[in-house]
This record gives sequence, structure tokens and C-alpha cells, in this order.
Amino acid sequence: MPTRTSPQQPAAAPAGLAEAPTSAHPSRRWYVLATVALAQLMVVLDATIVNIALPSAQLDLAFSNNDRQWVVTAYALAFGSLLLLGGRLSDMLGRRRMFLVGLVGFALASAIGGAAQTFTMLVAARALQGVFAALLAPAALSVLTTTFTNPKERGRAFGVFGAIAGMGGAIGLLLGGYLTQNFDWRWNLYVNVAIAAIAFVAGVVLLPRGGHSGRQPLDVPGVLLGSAGLFGIVFGFSQAEPAGWDAPVTWLSISLGVVLLVGFVLRQRTSATPVLPLSIIVDRDRGAAFLAILVAGSGMFGVFLFLTYYLQTTLGFTPMRTGTAFLPMVLAIIVTAQVQTNLLLPRFGPRVVVPFGMVVGALAMFSFTLLQVDSTYVHVLPGLIAMGIGMGSIMPPSFQIATLGVDRSKAGAASAMVSTSQQVGGAIGTALLNTLAATAAANYLVDHASGTPEVLAEAALHSYSTAYAASAAIFLLGGVTSVTLFRSRADRAARAAATASAGSAVDDVPVVAH
Repeated sequence: MPTRTSPQQPAAAPAGLAEAPTSAHPSRRWYVLATVALAQLMVVLDATIVNIALPSAQLDLAFSNNDRQWVVTAYALAFGSLLLLGGRLSDMLGRRRMFLVGLVGFALASAIGGAAQTFTMLVAARALQGVFAALLAPAALSVLTTTFTNPKERGRAFGVFGAIAGMGGAIGLLLGGYLTQNFDWRWNLYVNVAIAAIAFVAGVVLLPRGGHSGRQPLDVPGVLLGSAGLFGIVFGFSQAEPAGWDAPVTWLSISLGVVLLVGFVLRQRTSATPVLPLSIIVDRDRGAAFLAILVAGSGMFGVFLFLTYYLQTTLGFTPMRTGTAFLPMVLAIIVTAQVQTNLLLPRFGPRVVVPFGMVVGALAMFSFTLLQVDSTYVHVLPGLIAMGIGMGSIMPPSFQIATLGVDRSKAGAASAMVSTSQQVGGAIGTALLNTLAATAAANYLVDHASGTPEVLAEAALHSYSTAYAASAAIFLLGGVTSVTLFRSRADRAARAAATASAGSAVDDVPVVAH
């Protein structure tokens, strides 16, 4: 019988999770957290670590500016489109098994990419990285979901995991700058081999066997519809900036992706073994958490993408110094994530914490619109710290709510939905902000009819400010949506009381401390 929730104490974990053993070695669960966090960091930072290496790789392998985007896009396409399949395989074949397979495959793909002698070989390796990342990411999060069921410990664990999701991009910039500047661009890929090796050994020792639903049939039509639909969405948005929004390749891909995803949802309603059980996403709290992750993934690209350009091209920072400049944001995320998940989320609930993070993120973006050509890092620093506070308030609570109360047999699917939200949000944010920035720069140059270095610098700054303003609007929209969708404390308390009085657990209704 589920434990009754009191205003002073965190809610008990749903019975579907609490009754099952969490680990073969419960005393080692914090080492399990370190293992999955290391794997998650590798997956997340790989979305940005290669960006800094691109100029050196382009010079070495002699590929064009038009081809350059594929080094980044190949990873995002494979990763984003196969996440739902990866989550389902994690539930079917076991979280431990898919975690280890994902690590080995990711390491091999990274080694191939580091040794690439041609552009085609590099892009193929990046796509292969995305394939194994799609197996690894859902397995890692579902391991965490089923290992930590005590509410207090769960808050701490998801504080760490969510912080990594929020700061992984910044760490990628820092590590990428260091490796590119002091070694070679290839080490931005080789470093994954070392990280994966450590995580693999730890996973073999620490992760319990089992944790799968047995040999159930795979919903092949559902997999094809979901994967193809996500591919169309991510690919369409990736083509918006180079080809234009009115290009057939852009709008046809996005339209086809939407149609296929509608077909996917219809298929999941009737499938006996759905890839994504719809009960996972129809709950208001969980749906709001997925949406918050998507918004944060979309809006934060204004920091990683355009602020990187500003620091390097306007302020003249080296790649290494650029990465170091993001450290205050990383520290702010770490501190805020622990404070929010351990103190504020249990007391106020996600309806307060997540919208607060959205508003702070919007304020951070607004502060970046005030930057000038002659500004210094001192003017950048407050926005970075505010952005860290915002992301630390959004990501960990959303990760926790998105997987809380999910039956163990569906943990992989819920975890895959978390990563899918983040990937699709990143794709949308990159396309939208890139397009707005490029249009703003072009219009500025037309209005000023001059190609002097000063005007070019001002045009670039104007384009960055436009992107920051759009990011601020995205965060504000996310704040309104979050405060609307997340349940109130009174509603959540009433539902918890009703569940307790009924004497039975409701597997797929998240109960968050209030």
C-alpha cells in the first residue's frame, strides 16, 4: 500500500517501483550514479565538443563549408530518430545489457571518427556514434530511475543527473577547446574511448543483471513510424538554415515527419506491445516535464551557439579561453540543481520551481542582448550565472518528474522520451535561432549598405542579439506552459490521498512531494 504524503515529507515512491529490488548491491547505488552520470556526460558533451574541432578537421580533411554541418547533423539525426527504439530495447533486453552495448559501440565509433582520413568516414562515424548513443542514453536514465526509489535519495541523484544534462554542452566546449588547442582535433573523439572504458568496467561490476520484460515481440510498424517521423522532424529543421524555410527539402521533411508521428501515436493506441506506452505521456505532470525539457533544449542553444561566436569573434577569445568562460555557468548549474531538487522541489513542487527557472533563463538571455562590441567578459558573467541558475532549476526537476511513478517495465520508454524531447528541442532551437540570426545580419547589412569591418562586426552583434531575444521569448513561453500544465499542490495532494484511501497504487501517476 502506498505511503500517505504529508506536507512536510517527500512523497513515497509508487508501489510499482518500491516493491521491487533496486539493485543487486544497494550499498553501491551511489557508484551506480557516478557510472551512469559519466556515460550521460559523454553522450551530451559530444553534441558540442566536436563543434570547436570543426575548423581544424575541415582544414585537415579538406571538406567544404556546405559539408561542414553534416559532422554535427549526422550525430543528431541518428541519435534523435532512434531514441524510442533504444528505450524499447532497454525494456525488452535489459538495462544493463543495452548500457554496456551502447558504451562499446560508442567507443568504437569514436575511435573510427578519430582515425578518419576522409570526410565520408568522419560523417559515418558520427552517425554511428548517434546510433549507439540512442541505445546508451535511455538505458542510463532508466538504470537511475529503477535504482533510486527513496524520495530523498532520488532527489539527490536526479539533481546530479539533471545538472549534467544542463551543463554537458558547456563542458564539451571547455574540453573541446583544451584538446583542440593543446593536442589535435582527433582527440575530441578519442577522449570518448577513455571515458567509455571507465564507464564499461564500472558498469560490469556495479549494474545488476536482469531488469527486462522478457522476450516480447517488437512493434516493428511502431518503430518504423516513430523513427522515420523523428528523422523527418530533425532533418527538416537541420536544413532550415542552409536551404531556407521555403525549400522543399525543409518543409516536406517536417510535414512528412509530423504525419508519420501522428501515425505512430495511432499505432501505439492499438499495439499490444507499444514502443511508447501512451500512459507515459498523457499524464499532465509528465507531459509538462517533457515539454519543459524540449523548451530548455531549444532555448539554451542561444547560449552555446551564439555566445561562443561572440566570445571568439568579437572579444577575440581562444577556443580554450572560450570554454573556460562557461565555467561559472557550470558551477551555478551544479549548486542550483542540488538546492532545487533537495530543498525547493519537495516544498514547492514543479509548478513553482520549473517556471522560476524559465523566467531566470529568459532574464539571462535578455542580459545578453545588452552586449556591445566593446563589452568585456564582466558584462557576460551575470548572464552566464543566471543561465546556470535557470537550467539548474529546469532540468533536474523535469528529469525527475518525467520518470517518476513509471512502472519498471516502461522505464526505458520514459527515459527515451526524455532524451527525445531534449534532442528535438535542440534541433528546433538550432534551426529557428540560426535562421533568425542570419536574416537579422543580412537585413542589417542591407540597411547600412557598407562592408567595412566595423559594420560587419555590428551586423554580427545584431544577429546574436536577435537570437538571444528569441531565446528569451522561448523561455517565457515555456514558463507560461509549465505553470499551466503542472498540477497544483492541492490537486496533487488530493490525488495522493485518493490513491492512499483506495488502498492500491496507480502505476503511471507521478506523485511529487508538495
